[in-house]
Amino acid sequence: MAGRDDAAASWSMRHYARWLEGLEPSAGDIESLRAQHHPDGPLLSILMPVFDPCIDHLRCALESVSAQTYTRWELCICDDASRNPQVRELIESAAERDTRIRVVLRPENTGIAGASAAALKLARGSHVVLLDHDDMLAPWALHFIVAALRKAPGARLLYSDEDKLDEMGRRCAPHFKPDWNPDLLHAVNYVGHLVAIERGLLEEIGGFRRGYDGSQDYDLILRCEARLSAEEVVHIPAILYHWRQSPGSTALDASAKRGAHAAGVAALRSRFADDAGVRVDSGPFPTTYRVSYPVPAPEPRVSILIPTRDGGDHLRRCVDGILERSTYAPFEIILIDNQSREPQTLQYLDAVASHDKVRVIRYDHAFNYSAINNFAAREASGDVLLLLNDDIEVRSTGWLEELVSRLYAPGVGAVGAKLYYPDGTVQHGGVVLGLGGVAGHSHKFAAADAAGYFFRLVLPQTLSAVTGACLMVRRSDYLALGGLDQDNLPVAFNDVDFCLRLGERGLRCVWTPYAELTHHESLSRGSDETPLRKRAFEREKAYMRRRWAEVLARDPHYNRNLTLAREDFSLADVPRPYIGWLYSGAQGTRG
Repeated sequence: MAGRDDAAASWSMRHYARWLEGLEPSAGDIESLRAQHHPDGPLLSILMPVFDPCIDHLRCALESVSAQTYTRWELCICDDASRNPQVRELIESAAERDTRIRVVLRPENTGIAGASAAALKLARGSHVVLLDHDDMLAPWALHFIVAALRKAPGARLLYSDEDKLDEMGRRCAPHFKPDWNPDLLHAVNYVGHLVAIERGLLEEIGGFRRGYDGSQDYDLILRCEARLSAEEVVHIPAILYHWRQSPGSTALDASAKRGAHAAGVAALRSRFADDAGVRVDSGPFPTTYRVSYPVPAPEPRVSILIPTRDGGDHLRRCVDGILERSTYAPFEIILIDNQSREPQTLQYLDAVASHDKVRVIRYDHAFNYSAINNFAAREASGDVLLLLNDDIEVRSTGWLEELVSRLYAPGVGAVGAKLYYPDGTVQHGGVVLGLGGVAGHSHKFAAADAAGYFFRLVLPQTLSAVTGACLMVRRSDYLALGGLDQDNLPVAFNDVDFCLRLGERGLRCVWTPYAELTHHESLSRGSDETPLRKRAFEREKAYMRRRWAEVLARDPHYNRNLTLAREDFSLADVPRPYIGWLYSGAQGTRG
């Protein structure tokens, strides 16, 4: 098994190396960048705390700064009492050759947070760039930061994509990140490297704090995040940083640095110290975390809307599961019967209507999923609506509490759940725009225990949309938007359209893996393969492409470097060169 894994990893690196050839600036592009002059460009201060690095790795890090195509930089180094005298010799020699390198030498080791704070005191630039002592910058890294600042002059925090260097120095494990995603940030430091922060913002928050060593950068970003609007954050969709997988580094093993995880928990608890009822615990993997929000008091009433037509056994399984496994008390189930004819279903609807938590209403018109839910929403008594397919099965208790608590977190408009197929594989890990031409489900068919792309399958996050098979929204927001679009989208994509319209109102959609259900998909209305339904589906696709062309082309919560041909977050089949982004007029805040 190990041999096959090694072979697969080797193939993956070879594939990635070939793929990069169509992505990154060519030798000619680099020379063109070097020829540009920026006499009025911003000064960028690169901070490098140093303590006992491998000499060769430190030399490579220093050389990666010297090789920058953008030249208005200063490198602020704090050596934190390295025990190897060669470290200081190398640093002092570099400073003698280049006056842009500024150095402070500590007589005693104070830890990485203290060393970072000392390096920050040397900084004079408009923005501060963080660089570890054994990592490397891409030659064009600072050039891209300056370009992003020109596109978005108000940017106070910028971050890029990154990859890793294995022990042989080969590039691997590219991390192509989403745009600004606070919900994901509260579960893992996905921002990572490369990050550039306005120096004034760092002064506002008091810079680096002692006591958070190992997660000092995470603590810094979380304190910045509390003061930032989404418009002040820019994601640069290019790999500008190479994180070295040295023995003992978190790049190789997330649990390698003792205390880093505990420091991350402490940083998050500090971030939410003023938010009553918010709880921070460890997440499913090292250096991942779980932030739990309180359910409001009094608990809002949830109206669960379940359209059905001849649902039979799967409808019974759905309703019985809700009634038997839900621990959240204030809810009602509204079953919307859309012309059922089978005696089994009709008998069940008559019987279950006597339950004090269940109502049955009739929608005696042609199937229109949007219209059915809009009709039921007007009949609902709850403050919260939960759109639910009749082929959903509740897997565990606590699912409603998780959805409700997420919905009432600040700025949230809709919440979706993690759905599985009956065989245990993933059916819905959130929606990715552009998949299949309009939208598709993230990580479809992944194994039940899969972590997903950089933990994206096991951590809560903001997404552009979630499936209407299980979608929770405040009733007031639903009605304010006019509900689902029953005129243009009677069957397909109405959930995606609704979520995007919430986004236009400044409300975000959150997907949580902590509410898990089984989806016995498409049992309720049969096959979509009839000619009539195919034509209807194509009309709905065409409408979505007209209405949402820009966002479908580039989902801000995905990444332009990932494929739209598959749901697995693999590399795009045809790389889109970085150099085009560099000279584009777009704001650069989308992935």
